[in-house]
Amino acid sequence: MQLTLYTDYAIRTLIYLGTHPDRRITVGEISTSFGISRNHLTKVVQRLGQLGYVNTVRGKHGGLELARHAGEVTLGEMVRLLEPFTLVECFDTDRDTCPITPACKVKGALEKARQRFLSALDEYTVADMVEEPRGLITLLAIGPR
Repeated sequence: MQLTLYTDYAIRTLIYLGTHPDRRITVGEISTSFGISRNHLTKVVQRLGQLGYVNTVRGKHGGLELARHAGEVTLGEMVRLLEPFTLVECFDTDRDTCPITPACKVKGALEKARQRFLSALDEYTVADMVEEPRGLITLLAIGPR
């Protein structure tokens, strides 16, 4: 299974915010640290705000912060909300044109794999991802700007 860059960036954003829960972080800071498009990241952050994962504060002392404790957000929850998970055409009943869908067992097998994949991700929280932040902080050069 492959996650979209959108979901990848969302998870990275929460990990970044989780490394410094004591201060607000700017989109620019995250963008620079990961070397990713600021415009794309802005869209990701906006969605994270809509979903209740990130609080955004405007103004001179503004920035982003986690809206929920990092231990309350599982990776499985994030992936379920952000990924379309139309693994093959027959997962989308409105667009399924495959002639063997009524007799095919592939959809069931893939659905089972998807559930196991998500179940495994449910075992990990954002807090788990930042449990030992020193390495992350060093790699991302995280610090007050």
